[in-house]
Amino acid sequence: MRNAPAASHSARTALTRLVALGFAAICGLGAAAILAQAAAVDHFSVWDGLCVALILLTTTWLAWGAAQVLVGLPPRRSAPARTASEPMGRAVLLLPICHEEPGPVFARVAAMDASAREAGLDLDIAVLSDTRDGIASRRETAAFAMLLERTGGVGRIFYRRRTDNRGRKAGNVEDFIRRSGAAYDYALILDADSLMEGATIRQMILRMDADPDLGLLQTLPRITGARSIFGRAMQFSAGFYSPVFARGLARMQGSAGPFWGHNAIVRVRAMAECCGLPVLSGRPPFGGTILSHDYVEAALLARGGWRVEVDDRLGGSYEEGPEDIVAYARRDRRWCQGNLQHIRLIFAPGLKPWSRFVFLQGILAYLVAIFWGAFLAASVLATITSPAPNYFPEAYNLFPAFPADRTSRIVGLAAGIGGLLFLPKIAIHLGAALSGRSRAFGGALRALASMLAEVLLSTLIAPLMLVYQSRAVGEVLAGHDGGWPATPRDGARMTLADGWVAGRRITAWGVALIAAAVHLAPTLAPWLLPVALPMMAAPLLIAWTSAPAPRWLFRVPEEGDVPPVVARYRAQLDRWGAAPAHDHAAEAGSHAAI
Repeated sequence: MRNAPAASHSARTALTRLVALGFAAICGLGAAAILAQAAAVDHFSVWDGLCVALILLTTTWLAWGAAQVLVGLPPRRSAPARTASEPMGRAVLLLPICHEEPGPVFARVAAMDASAREAGLDLDIAVLSDTRDGIASRRETAAFAMLLERTGGVGRIFYRRRTDNRGRKAGNVEDFIRRSGAAYDYALILDADSLMEGATIRQMILRMDADPDLGLLQTLPRITGARSIFGRAMQFSAGFYSPVFARGLARMQGSAGPFWGHNAIVRVRAMAECCGLPVLSGRPPFGGTILSHDYVEAALLARGGWRVEVDDRLGGSYEEGPEDIVAYARRDRRWCQGNLQHIRLIFAPGLKPWSRFVFLQGILAYLVAIFWGAFLAASVLATITSPAPNYFPEAYNLFPAFPADRTSRIVGLAAGIGGLLFLPKIAIHLGAALSGRSRAFGGALRALASMLAEVLLSTLIAPLMLVYQSRAVGEVLAGHDGGWPATPRDGARMTLADGWVAGRRITAWGVALIAAAVHLAPTLAPWLLPVALPMMAAPLLIAWTSAPAPRWLFRVPEEGDVPPVVARYRAQLDRWGAAPAHDHAAEAGSHAAI
């Protein structure tokens, strides 16, 4: 029987969800009503009706994101300190890799191994390779031998390369749990670019020891090492905004929280009992291996009665991010296919209602790009078919696409949508300034400058992402499998020629959009310029945002106070860069299997 504190927490979670959903619904309905009134001023066509339906969907989506920020603004109490002298459960750190550069991977392993031992942990580390290329696998084996030599890691650091790559990353972890999971109570699952402090790992193990119903504990990774304008803007966003979003997410999701696939600890027994993933019938993109496996695993753990939680208060968790728009879009294409694949899983038996809602939310995250594109097209058609003249004198009408009374409503609608986009970020900045959190980001003024620069940058690249995501959705719905492309981690600057190759189709879409508006609905053309101009400038934006950013902009706390495990990794990476890894290939065989 559920105890009183747990019941009270569940009631708060339900109330929070209700308030957030109600806020989003009210904003969406309000936007739809304003647009419907504006259209009814002169002539309400079928295209106007479509615009109203689309603005209802898109504004509700924007308001849902804003609600998550509002819910997350109040700070949480400090995470409970665990006073046990030693962790009781035995843990293993799992690092799945596939065609990664060995030097950085094993430099991270060496850094985390040293950090864990410094924290007093008896922690095993297993590098689980899905690399198929023979030359690349030999380089991994050689690098592993060097790792053992430098760390004295024989018996606690392992390397295994699968020859059967079914299930990709999730299958790799599942294979380890089937073969070796009985030796451990907990598994910390990482990505190839993840880093975690030993003290954080220790605290997570103690949390799992103290709560036998906790199946998975997800940290909030911070991005480190970004250099480009795009990468540093993402790094700033992850450090400045994400804790508030994560708090809102934790308060709304409660015990059916998220799993993002890495930088999390899972109870091995819970995963073994609940998380065997099926191969979906049919061919990709909707059949085959489940790509966004992490969301599914979180839902299966919740279905099995285990709690899944995210805690933004756990520091010492890091990852790297893409350095340019193209790398981000390539990764986003895989996420798009994985999320749309959840259409087949949303009605799976036994799932908690909130887990189904999370699937729906992930699906809508990509379909909303199609909705915005359809809204632009319907707006053009609605303007073309409207027979009403513009009664307001042109000399005084700043928005000649609409009569004066219609203009006031449209301007109010645009302001409301802008508020949903930008006011949450302003609220986060004010909260950081009042609490003193902004000091770690260079002070309130520098944090404000970084926030404004990030808002400008996200506004400029939003039309590009609209095209990339719309294309991704179209490809998936047309049956094209995007696979699981390797993640580029070199962060090389893109030339204007590279930008042209990557963005020329977006440029063509921007030219076509503004040309169609000028030809078919010239009074609407000024309204479309904020969308069309960034599209036309796509090659320039792609190349420019991959350039190095000034160090004073997008400052994050980790630059002023480099985390110990990050400093260790960078020192190890310098050593690995000069090391002849191939000299150690023959030594690795006896230690390479688990």
